[in-house]
This record gives sequence, C-alpha cells and structure tokens, in this order.
Amino acid sequence: MRFLLFLFPLLAAGCPSHRTPQPAVRPVKVTIASHTAFIERDFAGMATPDDAVTLAFKVAGQVLDLPVPTGDYVVKGTLLAELNPRDIELQVAAERSAFEQARSQFARMQRLLEHQAVSQQEFEAARTRYTQAQSSYENALDMLKETKLRAPFASVVERKFVDTYERVQAGQAIIRVVNPRSTTVQFTLPEQGLQLLTADSTRFSVEFDNYRNVPFAAVLKEYVKTSSDASGFPVSLRLTDVDTVRYRIVPGMSCVVSMRVADTMPDVVSLPVTAIYAPAEGGDYVWIVDRNDRVSLRAVELGELFGRDRVTILRGVEPGDRVVTAGVYRLREGEEVRILK
Repeated sequence: MRFLLFLFPLLAAGCPSHRTPQPAVRPVKVTIASHTAFIERDFAGMATPDDAVTLAFKVAGQVLDLPVPTGDYVVKGTLLAELNPRDIELQVAAERSAFEQARSQFARMQRLLEHQAVSQQEFEAARTRYTQAQSSYENALDMLKETKLRAPFASVVERKFVDTYERVQAGQAIIRVVNPRSTTVQFTLPEQGLQLLTADSTRFSVEFDNYRNVPFAAVLKEYVKTSSDASGFPVSLRLTDVDTVRYRIVPGMSCVVSMRVADTMPDVVSLPVTAIYAPAEGGDYVWIVDRNDRVSLRAVELGELFGRDRVTILRGVEPGDRVVTAGVYRLREGEEVRILK
C-alpha cells in the first residue's frame, strides 16, 4: 500500500498535460519606406584601350621581318615591322644621281649667268630642274624611312595582320598595338537614359569583376549621339584617381557601371525588389507591418527598376511605412510577425 501511494504522485507528475500549443510567430525582415532621392542604374561595361593604333606602311613591298611576337611589351621607337628596302634603295640611288646632275648644271648656269653667257630664262629653267630633282631625292629618302614601322608609344603588340615575306600594299593593315594600361570604360546606354547622361547630378562609379566591392570613380569622356542599329548609344567613361600600383586595369576587363542620377520625382519612394508580392492571379502588392506587428496586404503601383535590387513605388506606400522584404509569399493577412533586427 505504501508503495502504491508513493508511485501515484510520480505517475501523475509524468503524465503530459493537454495544453493547446501556441502558434509560432513568424520572423520577418522589414525596411522603412523612404523617398528615393536618387535613381541608380547598372550597365555591363568593359575596359578599353586609352591608346590603340593599327600601323601600316606608306609604301608597297615585301615584308622582310616582324621581330616582335604578339603579346610582347615594347617601348616607344621599337622596330615592329620592316619591308625589303632593295627596290626603294635603287630608287634612292637613281634620284640621288639625278639630283647631283641637276645641282651641277645649276651651279654651272650660275657661273655662266655671272658672265652673261646664258640668258635669264635658261638659268631659271636650270634652277627649276634642280629644285624638282632635290624634291624627288628627298621624297625617295623619306620613302626609305617608311620601310620600317616603329612603336609610336609604349604598348603591347595585340595582333599581326600579315606574315613575313608577304607582299603588302600601301595602307594595308600590318600590326596593331595598344596601351596595356587602361583608364577608359565603355558601355551601351539605352535610349531612355540618354537625357540623364549629361545632367549635373549624374555620377558614375565602376566595379571590375577582378576587384569586387572596390568602386572606382569615373567621369563622362564621350558618347555617340546616334544609334544606327538601335542597340543603344556607346558611352565612354574615364576613371579618376586610380591607384595603378595596387590595381592593374587592362583593356578587355569586364565591369559593372553604376549611373546615379537625382530623382526627378522626389515624392516617389523605393523598395527592394524582394518586397514585392506578385501572386499568380495577378497584381502587385506589399506586406505592411502595423504598430501591433501584424501584417496587411496592400496593392501598389510599380515604377522603374534601378540599381541592383530596387524599384520605385508610384502609389500605395508612404514614407515611414514598415514593409516586409523577405518571406512575402509565406504570410497571411493579419498574421502576427516578429521583426528581425
């Protein structure tokens, strides 16, 4: 009997109570709606050469040598390509001979004219032949210099368009060199953004894939005001205050260009894209958290996307509203939530 009396309280204490479980309060992240103040748009861009040139010979001939391999760095004045100078050397020799003969005849005419042994007309004709022969000789010497192509600035050999021993024409592309350091970025701007490009409030920043989370300030360099293929307007920016020792930016590096412009509609608010609830039956909504930490669904009118993850709200949200930004498809009208800090 004593054993049973002792066992009863233990059994009573171990029996589970049949209390009704309280519903879990869903944690959510919220943001405070505020005026947009600015609009930021992102574009895919690429670093382009500050200096780039395709070199060509001014005379025709056979390529004798291309001494610098593709991809090599060269200093200003380095020999990049050379034509076989034999044909032009023969021309130089012929022009020099004609020049020496014309100079000798002109000197002779000067002496004869002093003794009035020739007429003034004969003297002027000799001087004309001398001047023409001198010009032809100097032109031939210049052509001889044109058989060599030299680097116009410190650069990298990007491409060769011909091979050794190939015959080329005057003006034919021979070799392309580019400046290996770049402070120029190019991107394509859609038509609707063209009017904001030169606004006083417009600011640019560039972030390269190789240097994540490192924004580089940039200014407008130039842009094309026409788009023949309707694909957009090419825009070039110049990077400012780049630490070239720490950051090596070369042509071809991909980047993201951010264009920030003061909002022309200051009464408009903006929200992260993740705050928008768009059910299958249609419409755009957001969840508003009231002072009792309960949510209610509110219809909104969306404006344009800007930046990496934001959208303007034309109607439906007021500055100061607490808007849910994560888990919007799991909430129910009137549900209590817990705001994550």
